[in-house]
Amino acid sequence: MNQIDVHALAGKAKFNGFHGLVLFWCVLMLILDGYDLAVVGAALPSIMKDMGVDATSAGIMAGSALFGMMIGAISLGTLADRFGRPAMICVCVALFSLFTAAAGLTNDPITFSVTRFIAGLGIGGVLPIVTAQMAEFSPNVLRTRLVTLVFAGYSIGGILVALTAKQLIESYGWQSVFFAAGLPVALIPFIMKWMPQSMAFLTKNGRHEELRRLLKRLLPEYPLSGREQFADSSAGSNKDAPVRRLFQEGRGFSTAMIWVAFMTGLFMVYALSSWLTKLMAMAGYTLGSALNFVIVFNVGAIAGAVLGGWLSDKVNIKRVLIAFYAVGAVALTAMGYTKSTELLFVVVFIVGASTLGTQLFAYAYAGDFYPPAIRSTGVGFASGVGRIGAIVAPVLIGWLVSLKLPLEQNFLAIALAGLFGALAVTLINQARAESSRVSRALMETATAGLRD
Repeated sequence: MNQIDVHALAGKAKFNGFHGLVLFWCVLMLILDGYDLAVVGAALPSIMKDMGVDATSAGIMAGSALFGMMIGAISLGTLADRFGRPAMICVCVALFSLFTAAAGLTNDPITFSVTRFIAGLGIGGVLPIVTAQMAEFSPNVLRTRLVTLVFAGYSIGGILVALTAKQLIESYGWQSVFFAAGLPVALIPFIMKWMPQSMAFLTKNGRHEELRRLLKRLLPEYPLSGREQFADSSAGSNKDAPVRRLFQEGRGFSTAMIWVAFMTGLFMVYALSSWLTKLMAMAGYTLGSALNFVIVFNVGAIAGAVLGGWLSDKVNIKRVLIAFYAVGAVALTAMGYTKSTELLFVVVFIVGASTLGTQLFAYAYAGDFYPPAIRSTGVGFASGVGRIGAIVAPVLIGWLVSLKLPLEQNFLAIALAGLFGALAVTLINQARAESSRVSRALMETATAGLRD
């Protein structure tokens, strides 16, 4: 009786309509996710004025969702490996849609922070789940590019906020951008119908008939007799303890360094997501002009993610990530000293590419590092622990803003995180990555074939 390694087989597939369906849903989830997170940054000046809060309090309000994201990324990402990804994606959509809309009904900082914390659970939970989903179904030759393309949806969500926020806030108040975020809850029935189940989940639960139907869509030309047995070569003997497996097989130190890299990367991203509009306003720009910088920042992030993904499929992904962190540090430093508006747009584009863009394909790197059976858990913990940097960022920058320091010192504080991120990635042992294991296995198979 044939025994098929489902993940090895999926890696050999050619991109087809099934891959396109998975890509569509994963991108859409992150567009919605990106919108829900970016609304606070766009509305923050209006919220501060309406609720009468200072910069430090506003930083805490912005950070409440990020604290929720930390817990959501760890818990919901891990639960997805246990209960299935489509169901947990629906839970996340319900959380971030309904409670972001509920934040628009609040009129005091505490209630606002509570609703944003609960919304953050869903916002954080989606990230590792869709990363693992796209990585699992992607052909080997396209994996990094497809995962980074998924994360480009995150920036599209930020662009949607920047394009609509000025008109909505000026016409209907800051609450309107939050109410709009409640609409995606209507997509839940369609997600359950069209989002495929994880192959690792089906294999682990012995649902072989469903797996055969899934493989037929994934590889239409592959002959299936109906008598096959399926195996997951990555599952190992510790499938009931996925968190422990992050530190086994020599992955422990590298896992810690991935967490540090995520902390520094997310520090940069959320310092800018929460405060870029306000910092540009402090530099003398109107709300409309400040939001234009947000658009350029997110367009740069898409370009950076796509470029980083393309380079990573051509060159060593670790080296690309180190270079992007370093460029981010330099560009952020330059941002504080650039006085020309035209040149500042160019610098902001580079900052977007090398901060948010870097973090987008850092998720792809984490997904590439861990075996499929613990991929959601690995990315979820990296994203969750990384939220420490995200939580600290808006509070710290809010405190710096309250000190009324020169503008360039605020950007220098953010830039330092890029240097620490580059160092952390440098210390990761790439030989322990799942992609390296697969490459060695393919090379050994090819060598054995030549000997035969």
